[in-house]
Amino acid sequence: MDAAIADGVDILSLSLGGRSTLPFHSDNIALGAYSATERGILVSCSAGNNGPFNGSVENTAPWILTVGASTLDRKLKATVKIGNGEEFEGESAYRLKTSNSTFFTLFDAGKNTSDEFEAPYCKPGSLTDPAIRGKIVLCLEDGGVLRVDKGQAVKDSGGVGMIIINRPGDGVTKYADAHVLPATDVSDTDGTKIVAYMNSTSNPIATITFQGTIIGDKNAPIVASFSARGPNVASPGILKPDIIGPGVNIIAAWPTSVDDNKNTKSTFNMKSGTSVSCPHLSGVAALLKSAHPDWSPAAIKSAMMTTADILNLANNLILDERLLPADIFAIGAGHVNPSRANDPGLIYDTPFEDYVPYLCGLKYTNREVGNLLQRKVKCSEVKSIPEEQLNYPSFSIRLGSTPQTYTRTVTNVGDAKSSYKLEIVSPKGVVVKVKPSELNFSMLNQKLTYQVTFSKTTNSSNDDVVQGFLKWTSNKHSVRSPIAVVLIS
Repeated sequence: MDAAIADGVDILSLSLGGRSTLPFHSDNIALGAYSATERGILVSCSAGNNGPFNGSVENTAPWILTVGASTLDRKLKATVKIGNGEEFEGESAYRLKTSNSTFFTLFDAGKNTSDEFEAPYCKPGSLTDPAIRGKIVLCLEDGGVLRVDKGQAVKDSGGVGMIIINRPGDGVTKYADAHVLPATDVSDTDGTKIVAYMNSTSNPIATITFQGTIIGDKNAPIVASFSARGPNVASPGILKPDIIGPGVNIIAAWPTSVDDNKNTKSTFNMKSGTSVSCPHLSGVAALLKSAHPDWSPAAIKSAMMTTADILNLANNLILDERLLPADIFAIGAGHVNPSRANDPGLIYDTPFEDYVPYLCGLKYTNREVGNLLQRKVKCSEVKSIPEEQLNYPSFSIRLGSTPQTYTRTVTNVGDAKSSYKLEIVSPKGVVVKVKPSELNFSMLNQKLTYQVTFSKTTNSSNDDVVQGFLKWTSNKHSVRSPIAVVLIS
């Protein structure tokens, strides 16, 4: 990161991460990103792949753009048809040269084996039953074995095809891999039905057909099951992830041929993860930096967050892997919308000098804050602020019986003369009051401040996580800030 700073880069894209619980002064990425941000470099990082579990999000410093992952409206469809006529939609990047709908006998790698930790996952060397030869083999996802390696193990044992059954927590998230034999990836729900069919007949058969690229999934984007979720453990007053972007079955450049073909220029691979959603947002950030060279990293981040989509292609709320409306700790501000981000109207430009009172407000010691800043700091001489007071494009608060008030400052980057009216969708059990309720600008780059007070209603429940938003709207722009509230006693 120091070398990149010295090289004079504009954007740093980091598809890597660490533990979600590390304080920022002990987190190498947060430390390097602070130095980069100080020099006007936007740092975009993966949110991590430990979803769908709460509190799993990584790279959560407020000076970092933290990116979760979603699906596209493109599938690489590969369908399993079983002997009773039922069909199950999966995904695969395997492509037959000619269409082949021959039925083969099914073989469950996890049945009648004493090796319950390796064989069901089709670990290389574990498939020793000669009955596998000529059959389509059922393998379970994970077990520490890469999906393509499972297929290689099946092929080495004489199998002619493979069906990978995902984990229950994967929901509808499926993976299209460049398999070495005809193979597809199906959901746990569909896998359970396939196994039930196998147990119902003495001669279970199936065929896998490959439909290739199918465009037009109205449910897209869907939050990927693996996409790490908030709340932010290291700093609960900052909502993370910030935003989501495409991160499932992404086709991208790869240094070598995936099929070990030395005489090809086809050096591409298909990957899933927040490691491939992060570069999408880094690319959007680069476009915004090109269009607005004077924007700070915080301004670019704000532009993307406040213009993000919360509706899918069917015009319904974005769903998660369970096909339920995704919560605020899954999508943050929503799904990136690059063209809208280019003209956000208003931005929340976090002054870099505010990070010192923010860090002191986290109760870090002088030495710990100094470790991040690479200089000596005395928090006793700094007027610290609560983390929720940082001029961030979103709100994340813990709310008890005492009302809490915070301020935000927005900068006009839209029309010189413009007026913004307020819309509030209060989280359940919370009253949100904003003063003023209208913002009137007379010039470009003018800054106006508003005040938000949060208070609990008498009938609100404790230990609930509730969400809402506030939105400033002019005749041309809409500037949305998500609100996450944890209700406490």
